[in-house]
Amino acid sequence: MQFKQQKGFTLVEIAIVLVIVGLLIGGVLKGQEMITNAKLKRIESDNAGIAAAMFSYQDRYLQLPGDDLAADTRFSVYTAGSAVVGDGLGTIEGDWDATTTGDITANVTPETGMFFAHLRAAGLVPGGGIDDTRPSNAYGGQIGIQDGSLEIAGHVTIFGQIEGPIAKILEARLDDGAGDTGRIQAALNTGDMTRSSGEEEALYDDAERYNMAFRL
Repeated sequence: MQFKQQKGFTLVEIAIVLVIVGLLIGGVLKGQEMITNAKLKRIESDNAGIAAAMFSYQDRYLQLPGDDLAADTRFSVYTAGSAVVGDGLGTIEGDWDATTTGDITANVTPETGMFFAHLRAAGLVPGGGIDDTRPSNAYGGQIGIQDGSLEIAGHVTIFGQIEGPIAKILEARLDDGAGDTGRIQAALNTGDMTRSSGEEEALYDDAERYNMAFRL
């Protein structure tokens, strides 16, 4: 009985396979890095864009969007006397994630909800002036605004549900690296932008998500 001799892979063939596998792994990792960088840049540009739109509105109308007492007569999309105006007191009142309906004319909307509707009505951000919904950030959370947050005085933009590793990078790029000091601060993703006793947002946990407040 004759046995057929089995032929194995040569060292050259194995080396070629390993090189190809290495290139594939490197390509995947590089692709993930590019996606992460793109999301980081989007968060930074979204924050800068909101700040620019808010200050442009304030310069143009001498009112803050959302707090604008004359928005009902300023923009033709609204009806004079309708509940689409703020109180004109100089602060954008309400929680950053207060409930909105998608239609500023349907119900009484908090000033933080009217903020984006007024910007849209003024043509400073895309969309129609009736729409009071908040935009989403690159990680699926809402983007909101609030007067004061954590230990930051003044108006802040808040980006919800930011992953821990991304929060670390944003802190290192834009602030002092600690989540409980400086112009950027964070709280665990509970929605209310408060810190419970013992929480250590100074040290971001890769396994957590955070709501990040950026001083405008």
